[in-house]
Amino acid sequence: MRKLKNSELNRLSVDEFKSSDKTPIIVILDNIRSLNNIGSVFRTSDAFLIEKVYLCGITAKPPHKDIHRTALGATDSVAWEYREDTLELVKELQENGVKVASVEQADEAILLNKFHPEKSNTYALIFGNEVKGVQQEVVSASDYVLEIPQFGTKHSLNISVSVGVVIWDVFSKLDL
Repeated sequence: MRKLKNSELNRLSVDEFKSSDKTPIIVILDNIRSLNNIGSVFRTSDAFLIEKVYLCGITAKPPHKDIHRTALGATDSVAWEYREDTLELVKELQENGVKVASVEQADEAILLNKFHPEKSNTYALIFGNEVKGVQQEVVSASDYVLEIPQFGTKHSLNISVSVGVVIWDVFSKLDL
């Protein structure tokens, strides 16, 4: 077995990425503090052809050197927009037929492995602040709450890890 060279990976150019059909997933970052986490989310979103990333509240916006350091240019390929109020955004997306899911530990949460997305829907996945999580009013307004099953002692994951786990799971279940 031989590792592939970068030139063998058939990566899309930024223009090709922008004109490609996107995965019907939107990522919403609700008051994320860490610039490195934000950059990592952009990179994961690029990897799975995510439709759009919304940066809400105190979440920093590109261009910023610390976001760029982990995004590795994905802020140029992935569509993004800043919104001050996450709850207003959620309501707007729902009015446009988007199914909204907060990723959080909550009563009545659906374990991620039990969640079955419908191919005909677009899903907005909300990831919250590193300490406080997704705002309660946003959780309450969501169509679903998804919880990543965890079996250790910590019961929390870094937000960038959570984004990777959830996007991969939903992406693989959409079977595009």
